[in-house]
Amino acid sequence: MPIILAVNGIVETYPIKPVSTRNSRAEFVGEQEHRGQHSPSLDRSALAAQTAYQQQSSERPHLKPAILARDLMSAPVFSLPSDSTLLDAWASMSHKGFHHIPVTSMHDILVGMVSYRDLLHHVPELIMAADKRQASMRRLAEIMTSRVISATPTTEIREIARVMLDEQIHAVPILDHNRCLVGILAIRDLLQGIANHGPLELWT
Repeated sequence: MPIILAVNGIVETYPIKPVSTRNSRAEFVGEQEHRGQHSPSLDRSALAAQTAYQQQSSERPHLKPAILARDLMSAPVFSLPSDSTLLDAWASMSHKGFHHIPVTSMHDILVGMVSYRDLLHHVPELIMAADKRQASMRRLAEIMTSRVISATPTTEIREIARVMLDEQIHAVPILDHNRCLVGILAIRDLLQGIANHGPLELWT
């Protein structure tokens, strides 16, 4: 499934770059062996890694590969309507430990995102008593990011991770076919997936 880019309600498909094929470490070792070149230390390291991996797999047989967004996304998702205030978002992030809050319309359609970094630009208004009145009147619609990159539950995690790197974003909302919010995939979810799901293949 494609990754979607929406700017002020205008939706288009985000362009995905093709994945370049690279030789894995295993292929390099196999090529060396084919040429008659053996590295005892490499063989011992590979054997130890394989043994540890098999042991981990046998101890946790219930784990499965995480491939799609629905496998790692956090749900349900906390969101705020666009007419909420900066003070509402600040309180929610401070109390719940969130770093990103999706912003929705009156029909529960995603219209923007507010991050902790967005709110940091307004710290004086949020923490100083003299300015809190202003923060309690300003709406999220005034400061939210309306250029929102989103994905569906069946979008591949690899595609999402690539877009997060390219765009330097830390969270991607997950939407259903009606563009209603059903989950969110943040960097923390990706790291938990790497730590908790198997098997794991990393390419260099």
